[in-house]
Amino acid sequence: MLNLTPRYTSTRIDELPTALQPIAAQSFTLARLYAGRGITVPDELETGLSGLLPAEMLHGVTEAVRLLDVAIDEGQRILVVGDFDCDGATSTALMMRALTKMGAVVDFLVPDRFKYGYGLTPEIVELGIETYKPDMIVTVDNGISSHEGVARAQADGIIVIITDHHLTTKETPPAQAVVNPNQLDCDFTSKALVGVGVAFYVLGRLAKLRREAGKSTVQVSQYLDLVALGTIADVGVLDKNNRILVHHGLTAIRQGRCCMGILALLEQAGRDPKQLHAQDFGFVLGPRINAAGRMDNMRIGIECLLTEDWSTAQRLAQELEQLNRTRRHVEGEMRAQADSIVQTLAADDDLENNDLENNDLENSSSNNSNPDANNDGIIPHNSLVKNKPSSNGNRSIILYRDDWHQGVIGIVAGRLKESHYLPSIVFAPADTERTGDDDAIKGSARSIAGVHIRDAIEQVAERYPELITHFGGHAMAAGLTIKRSNFEAFVMAFNEVMAEMDDEVFAEQKFTDGPLQAGDFSLWFAEHLANASIWGHGFAPPIFDGIFEVLSFKVLKDKHLKLSLRYPEVQYPIEAIYFNFDSSAWDYRAEKVHLLFQLDINEWNGKQSLQLMVKDLALVKETVEVG
Repeated sequence: MLNLTPRYTSTRIDELPTALQPIAAQSFTLARLYAGRGITVPDELETGLSGLLPAEMLHGVTEAVRLLDVAIDEGQRILVVGDFDCDGATSTALMMRALTKMGAVVDFLVPDRFKYGYGLTPEIVELGIETYKPDMIVTVDNGISSHEGVARAQADGIIVIITDHHLTTKETPPAQAVVNPNQLDCDFTSKALVGVGVAFYVLGRLAKLRREAGKSTVQVSQYLDLVALGTIADVGVLDKNNRILVHHGLTAIRQGRCCMGILALLEQAGRDPKQLHAQDFGFVLGPRINAAGRMDNMRIGIECLLTEDWSTAQRLAQELEQLNRTRRHVEGEMRAQADSIVQTLAADDDLENNDLENNDLENSSSNNSNPDANNDGIIPHNSLVKNKPSSNGNRSIILYRDDWHQGVIGIVAGRLKESHYLPSIVFAPADTERTGDDDAIKGSARSIAGVHIRDAIEQVAERYPELITHFGGHAMAAGLTIKRSNFEAFVMAFNEVMAEMDDEVFAEQKFTDGPLQAGDFSLWFAEHLANASIWGHGFAPPIFDGIFEVLSFKVLKDKHLKLSLRYPEVQYPIEAIYFNFDSSAWDYRAEKVHLLFQLDINEWNGKQSLQLMVKDLALVKETVEVG
């Protein structure tokens, strides 16, 4: 049987929060889902824009809006400095669209990931001055740590407004205005806004100010398609505020009221806008926008979101589609190399532990040799073995190769985290032509529940100030820069921090919303469930478990398990698919299985059918009574 943790344990309607009992009368399963996600009153499920938190709660927004209002009226040249991910692209496109409609003189600049790196650096400020000669710089999705960049801009008399959402424990840069719900002195009750959400709030407040003054303005809510895309793609926590934003953006796209670039990207992906779900922002649209920043330059992605010409949107969407295919190819190669390194480390670690137990260190030295360990371009593997202390078990995965692609390391780190359930950091050269010991390497980190990855990196920086050149991020994702020569020391220092954490943190906890009722195994309920809320990070998509009888099975392409199942009181077979399953966990004689699954609608040749998407599986062995 699977070891699962129920999100909600009550099995009776009268045990639910009183306000949810009317919902339970129609669907007990749905009411239980809401209760398991902390919903106690139906008001928390409301999606009206009037339910959004007021912009006035954001520290710095009043001054930022005043400065922007003056800049528009006086014809000041405004330069929007964005980031090279989907949140940065949507933030930049939103600023450009709204400010232009209000009459601003505005351009944008996004740092080339491979040349300038992240944020408002002095070099980016100088490039902006040389190219655009701005009177004002507005950052989106970056800037909260850019003290040097702000100083460089202000030295030339440029007004700086920072809009960001990244975490900081330090003093904010002395910009003329800083808007960030996560800055130390901000009372905005939701800390979950992503960069495009912060930009939306600033622009909404600006539009209101100008409307009340009878000036040129715009209805900023018409751009919620961009806000929804950036929020989900950046894995923003779906609290009530973000669910409202995403709901309206998703509705707009389904109705065709969105930018042409989004429609063109959906066309490339073969997706019907009317059938779009919130998860598609993260799995369909987000990767295609991100491909520009990962493989080339984010300007392509931003221009796709800005164009008003359909043929241009199609051309740019085709470019993004090709970049995404290239990204997939590079990612596949890097993942295979990373998996190979991890397997080698595990084998070497096992050998080392066995040899230590036998008190035979000489034998350990010879058996633990690895022909690839000292190849040019690969950090010696024995330095990585130190990252896995036998006393605490595996605590993290930290890898680097000279030939890895900086634009894809975040994805590879995420895959490693998912497959091994360990905090994972993958490094690549900051400049592929400079891989000496004193040259910089950049890392992208992805984490598990219970390990705040940005704070863990900060602990390393505080203990060993010489190790890390720059870092930033969130609880689940972060980035950092170190010298190549400091890699081994960083691995050891990070391991120190991990070793101080409780063992329970590193034990993956799989949640379930419990069993389904027989009537829930229907196309109607699967569709109703998908549209019942905005599901995602922080408002987890429904996932269920149950014991099924196996009617038949077949293995597809040697890696996917297709099942036909029977469930008590369901009068028809239920189809299920388990992608990339572990063949060692399957027995062709299996009669019953315990599944962790999600409801899905399978579309084939124009027909729809119910399908279970299996997330985990265990064989159920029948007990034989003796006597």
